[in-house]
Amino acid sequence: MDPRDIELRDIEIFLTLSTELHFGRTAERLYLSQARVSQVIRKLENQVGGKLFERSSRAVTLTAIGRRLYEDLHTNYHDLRASLDRAARSARYGEHGLLRVGVTSSSLEEIRPLLKMFQGRYPNCGVHIEHVHFGNPFGALRADDIDVLVSWLPIEEPDLVVGPVLYEEPFLLLVAADHPLATRQSASYEDLADYGVFGAGTAQQAPEYWQAAAVPFTSPSGRAIVRTAHADTFQDMIMLVASGKAITPVHAHAAVHYSRPDVAYVPMPDAPPARWALLWRRGADNSLIRDLAALAATLPTAPAPVRTPDKSGL
Repeated sequence: MDPRDIELRDIEIFLTLSTELHFGRTAERLYLSQARVSQVIRKLENQVGGKLFERSSRAVTLTAIGRRLYEDLHTNYHDLRASLDRAARSARYGEHGLLRVGVTSSSLEEIRPLLKMFQGRYPNCGVHIEHVHFGNPFGALRADDIDVLVSWLPIEEPDLVVGPVLYEEPFLLLVAADHPLATRQSASYEDLADYGVFGAGTAQQAPEYWQAAAVPFTSPSGRAIVRTAHADTFQDMIMLVASGKAITPVHAHAAVHYSRPDVAYVPMPDAPPARWALLWRRGADNSLIRDLAALAATLPTAPAPVRTPDKSGL
C-alpha cells in the first residue's frame, strides 16, 4: 500500500464509516453519495489487499485489519488536519495569527481586562470568542476548534493543562418564580436534596467531578441530590426551571444576564465560590497561549462583582 495514493478525503471517509458503521449515515455526514463511500472503501481495500469491513444486510463491522488501520490513522489524521488548519490560519491572519478563546461562562465582563491587555500586546492578532456549552465542556478544545478555554475548576483531565485562576464568583440557586424556595432570603446545599436538580447534559460528556463542583450529588448531611432533568445549554435549562421541572445552583453572573420574571435567584451563602481558570491542550501551547497565561498570572484574582438579585430575579 503506497501512502502517496491515499487522499485525505479517503481517510476521512474510512474514519467516519469506522465510527458510524453505516454507509448511509456516513454519506449523509460527509455530503456524499453512498456509491462514493463504497467506491472509496473498495479502493482502500484493494490497496491494503484485504477486507476492512464485514458487510451484511443487518450490520457493518470492522475486520481485524480495519480496526488496526483505524487505530493507526485516527490520531495521525487529527494531528495532520490540525497542522493544516494552523497553517491556514497563519496564512489568513498573518504572522501574529489568531487566538480562539472558548468560554463556558455566559459573561465576558470578568475576562475583559485580560483580553484588553492581550490585544494591547498583540494589536494585529485576531481574537475569536466562542461560547462553549456545559453539556460537552472540553470537546471544542480537544477537537482543536478553540485554543484556550475559560472554565470553572476543578479540571482533572490529563490531556489538559490548567493555567492561572482568573476570577471567583458565588453561586445562586435558580428556581421558578412560584417555587417554595423563591421567597427565601437564602438557600443551602441541604435544600437541594428536597427537590430535583439538573444534570449537565444528556450526552454525559461532562465529567461527574466537574458537574459536582457546581451541583453536588449529595447534601452536607449525606442525602442524595437527585438529577430529575437534563439540559445541554443554559437556555434550555432556564426554560425547564421556569416550568418547574427542577432547580439548580448557577454561577452568579446568570442573575445579570438571564434576568426574567418567571424565575428567581436565591443567595447560597454556604456554597464555596466558583473559581474560573484558563486551560489548554497539553502539548499544544504556542507563544500566544503562553503570553496570555503569563498576562493572566499578573492580574489579581478577585471576586467578580455581582449584583444582588431581588425576589423577581431583576
